[in-house]
Amino acid sequence: MDIEKRLKTLEDREDIKTLAIMYGIIMDERDFDGIKRLFTIDGVLRSADGVFNAAGLDSILETYQNRFDVLGATNHVLHSHVIKFSDNDEDEAKGLVTSHAEVSRKGDASVVALRYQDEYKRTSVGWQIRFREMSYMYYVNVAEYKDTLISDDR
Repeated sequence: MDIEKRLKTLEDREDIKTLAIMYGIIMDERDFDGIKRLFTIDGVLRSADGVFNAAGLDSILETYQNRFDVLGATNHVLHSHVIKFSDNDEDEAKGLVTSHAEVSRKGDASVVALRYQDEYKRTSVGWQIRFREMSYMYYVNVAEYKDTLISDDR
């Protein structure tokens, strides 16, 4: 691989990492214009438990609005991000993001261990999320966190 291609790959990787970081910030700040920047117009947002199943940007925005209506303050923290670029299309990549969120909901404080399985697409505005499936290792009240963490059934 020549130096220009290697440099472009590193720049693309950094752009995708920034996209994942900005997701958390945008969620925490309830920035709907930011959500429009994160997802492609035909994006898909799902959760492994079936709670989220949105196709298209308008549906994704509605899903987040409904979520924000029941949430108080949140704090999303990205831990790691594995990115694999497509061998067939330089404008496509897949990713696995590990993170956690501190969540206030209906007067309760919870901690959530999150994983995102992503597909990214380079568009006219840069890299965006084309597909995201969220899964949870646990979503638990902070008072129950210790017992949940040591349990085999999280």
